[in-house]
Parts: sequence; structure tokens; C-alpha cells
Amino acid sequence: MINMACINLTDDEIQAAVNVLQSGALVMGKENAAFEEAYAAKTGAAHAVSSSSGTAALMLAYMTFLEPGDEVIVPAWTFIATASTVAFCGGTPVFCDVDPESFLIDLDYAETLITNRTRAIAPVHLFGNACDVDAIEAFAAKHNLRIVWDAAQAHGTTINGRDVGSIGEFVTYSFYPSKTMFVGEGGMTCTSSEDLAAAMRSKRAHGQSRKYYHDDLGLNLRLTDVEAAIGNCQLKRLDDIIAARRTNAAVLDAGLLDLPGLKRQRVTDGCEHAWHQYCITIDADEFGMTRDALKDAMGEAGIATGIHYPRGLHRQPVFVDRFGTTDLPVCDHLAETILAIPVHQGLTSSDLNTIVESVQSNCSAAV
Repeated sequence: MINMACINLTDDEIQAAVNVLQSGALVMGKENAAFEEAYAAKTGAAHAVSSSSGTAALMLAYMTFLEPGDEVIVPAWTFIATASTVAFCGGTPVFCDVDPESFLIDLDYAETLITNRTRAIAPVHLFGNACDVDAIEAFAAKHNLRIVWDAAQAHGTTINGRDVGSIGEFVTYSFYPSKTMFVGEGGMTCTSSEDLAAAMRSKRAHGQSRKYYHDDLGLNLRLTDVEAAIGNCQLKRLDDIIAARRTNAAVLDAGLLDLPGLKRQRVTDGCEHAWHQYCITIDADEFGMTRDALKDAMGEAGIATGIHYPRGLHRQPVFVDRFGTTDLPVCDHLAETILAIPVHQGLTSSDLNTIVESVQSNCSAAV
């Protein structure tokens, strides 16, 4: 079976975790401090604040400024945490449609959502594809908005030569097992602000400035040193992992992009895509097969695929119940046509050939 993700720890990563377990220093120790420092250096961020998950990374950002009733413009084509963290922090996620080719937030649509309660915008560097950072920063400046960048899938993504983690007050990452860089569970919030970094470090540890002295409200959102130790090792091979994914994406491009009815996510100008996911859309009339039929056929051939996502956030029952219904035609269309195929660093040349041949053989218009 050709899987969608490559989840393997090296011997060095396993030994690093064992060393922490044997030391007994399991939480907020030297490994965590080293991981934050190394991640900030890797991305070019001024500061990096670790946390227990990508969701926690977003929570920490919103906990520093969001007030009850504040609205945050959120693309509906993303994982639920991008919006649920807004709601948990007392805000209202306002769902925005996305560009049909890049799958990234549509700023023209976002313009129609601005109210006197709009406090922030939450663009997502989806699947490793960077947003148009300059355009979003100009939009935020025009409307006096904070920006909370969701880079959970964008480890190593650059835009105009800069790592996306170096840009802005809040850039959040996830280290969940399916991500390009993983530690088990974990997150990181990069920031340009020393004051915000200090506030987030306080809020991830019950607002405690010294033992049993709490001068802020917070939660337990800390990263363990076991996970930080894995992260310190894995960070050293991140460049090789992303290079392999970019090579694999190029092979998929060469074999697939001429097929009628198939389109791949458009890469933002100036972006070096990190290819957390390689997503295509299928026009059934041109391709000769629906997305679901292609998914089933590839599964029968031993190739795992994924649908990211089967519905937009505006269609999730939890949000419909709380905030009502919204019609977002691009997101609704993507839910019927998008398919992710394997691109990870664990693929062999044979695997890539099998993937390409499977898609080609199911395109009736190409036969």
C-alpha cells in the first residue's frame, strides 16, 4: 500500500526521547528551550513559543487580544481548528470563500465581510502553499486588523525568499503526526514581538510567573520535553524532507498536469511550496470520471488518497448551529472535486510511477 503520510522516527529521534524519559525532566526543560530557539532561528522569527498542539498554538495567539464579540475572518477551506479556536476565545469566526485555483482566502470576498466588529483575519498557508502575504498585510492595514497566520501545513514554505514563519505577530504551526514535521503532538507560535511571546508563555502555563503565583489567566498548553527532543532532532532533517517532497511534486507535475479535466493547486507567485499535500481537482466531464470514482480506483490499486476537505467549515454542524448558514460556492465545489494524492518523502521512484500511471489510466479522455 502506498500511504498518504510518512510517519517514521529516526534512531536519533527515538534515543533523544529516551534520554529525556531517563532524565526525569519531562516538561519545560532544556530541550524545550532549545527547540524554541532552534525553531525561531530556522524560520527567521524573532521568537518562537512552543505549545501542546497546533490548536494550542492558535489558542495562545487569540488569548492575547481577542475579546467577546470580536469577529475574525476565516477561510472556510481549512481544518476546523482555524475557526474553533476563535470561538473558544469568545470571538465569532466569519467564514470566507477561497480562490478556486490556489484554495487560499479570497480577499475580494473578505472585503464584503468587514463590519465594525471585525478584529482580525486568519489566512491559512494551505497544504504548504503561501498566501499572498503583501496583499493580506495591505488588507489588514486598511481595516486595522490583526493577522493570525495558520502555517500548520507550511513548515519550510517561503514567499519572496522569506520563510513564512518570520512574517508577522502570530504564525502558528502544528507538529501532528501527519504533518511534514512531527513530534507526536505539539505546536509553535512564532512572533515578531517580545511582549507577545512573554504573554503567550505565561498563558500556556496557567498565567504563572513563579510557582503558585498567578498574575494572568491561562491554561496548561505546554509541550513536553520528550516531544521537544524529537523536534530538535527532526528540525535538522527538515530541509531534506522538504527537498524530497518538492522533487516528488515535480515528478507528479510532469506526469499529470497535461491530463484533461485535472488541475493541481496553483502555487502563489513567489512561493516555494513545501508540498504538505499535493491536491488536484477533477472535472468529471473532461476527465471522464468523478473524483470519488478516481479515489476508489486508486484505492483498489493500493494507493491511499485523501479528501481535504469533505466539507467547508461553513457546512460543519457545530458552526451552522451557532452562527447560521452561509453559501460559499467555491468551497462547496471543492468539496466535490478535490483529491490529495501521496507526495511525501518516503515515496520511491516506483511508487511515484505507480501513482502517475494509476491517474493516467483512469482518465478516459487520455486513453
